[in-house]
Amino acid sequence: MDTNISPVVETESQKNSTEAVCWRIPYKFYTDPAIYAREQERIFGGRTWNYVGLSAEIPNPGDFKRATIGDKPVVVTRDKDGFINVFINKCTHRGMEFCVQNFGNATLLHCPYHKWTFDLKGNLRGITFQQGLKGQGGMPKDFDLKAHSLHKLKVAERNGVIFASFDPDIEPFEDYLDSSMLTYFDRVFDGRELRVLGYSRQIINSNWKLIFENLKDPYHATTLHVFFVTFNLVRADQRSAVVIDKTGRHACLIHTKGEAIASSAAVETKSFIADLKLQGSQMLDSVHEFPGHVTAVIQTLYPNVIVQQQLNSLATRQIVTRGPEAFEFIWTFFGYADDTPEMTTRRLLQANLMGPAGYVSIDDSEVMQCLQNGIQAYNNDDAVVEMGGHGCQSENHILTEAAIRAFYKYYRDIMGV
Repeated sequence: MDTNISPVVETESQKNSTEAVCWRIPYKFYTDPAIYAREQERIFGGRTWNYVGLSAEIPNPGDFKRATIGDKPVVVTRDKDGFINVFINKCTHRGMEFCVQNFGNATLLHCPYHKWTFDLKGNLRGITFQQGLKGQGGMPKDFDLKAHSLHKLKVAERNGVIFASFDPDIEPFEDYLDSSMLTYFDRVFDGRELRVLGYSRQIINSNWKLIFENLKDPYHATTLHVFFVTFNLVRADQRSAVVIDKTGRHACLIHTKGEAIASSAAVETKSFIADLKLQGSQMLDSVHEFPGHVTAVIQTLYPNVIVQQQLNSLATRQIVTRGPEAFEFIWTFFGYADDTPEMTTRRLLQANLMGPAGYVSIDDSEVMQCLQNGIQAYNNDDAVVEMGGHGCQSENHILTEAAIRAFYKYYRDIMGV
């Protein structure tokens, strides 16, 4: 599979510098089926911790949920002993995706096709007519049930969030994040019991990396999102930072909302609309609940999840790949089990900022489609990511594309392109 990928053609200036690859992104990264196939093998199926859900989604013994890692379906279960398991959603008999319910509770899982039966740890427990009938048929006498159990993934759970990996030798989740990212992860997932408030799902017709880098891109937040700029949630003249981990694969965008004034920075973006009023002012009625002055942290955890804290709205955004030019975006909105009714209402109101029809996120959905259209039409060109210079380090402002450059520096190494 790897040998089918065409080499990346670099400009003369790029050939003169190994660092130059960080600020030019070949459009074929977003369109080439062979590159997509290699991503499934090396990224989603490789040495990565992939988000598969919240433990609050399967709180009881026997609970299960469907999930997807890259384009591979898996099942997440809580067995009778209370342990969480993740295994591939593919019957070892004929390959059927046997779990077809998004959520449920069961003592055993049955493949609908021939009724092969698996327990909640993924072990094969029974085969219909294994002994045959009236001396006819049946499986060979030396057939070993244990040898045909489901492929089990390595599992990590931290403070109510579940990750899985196809690599049995992957480093512990805490080392995968490192201390810089773990600090912000634990800021939201601090050990309190979580409570799921709802879901949104959408299919966006663009490559999965476009949304992943979009959430590493604070520059666009000040130019695209009228709501952010006009109502002072994210602006270039506010206290902000971009934190990038040592590998370049993870990052955090950090903001503190400012005053409702038409500053020169806000006006320059042409996204500030001075006379735009919000009739439901309670939408932005936030309360301080996390340490420090920060009002928003958007954390991208490679390869498939974004952890969102915007005011009091909390969510995970999971990326599910659907080929080179489409992905599914799954939003899981949550709060804490000890939230007051007033806080739950506040979180639900502010959830309207995000999601497929959110006052802010609807902009991104449209832009992703337009990006893919332009990229597809001019597939031999490159994207330019030089805002803030050529560095890949953390910054104390948001007029930078450093987190995108850092990601692609890491991506090219992993992918071998």
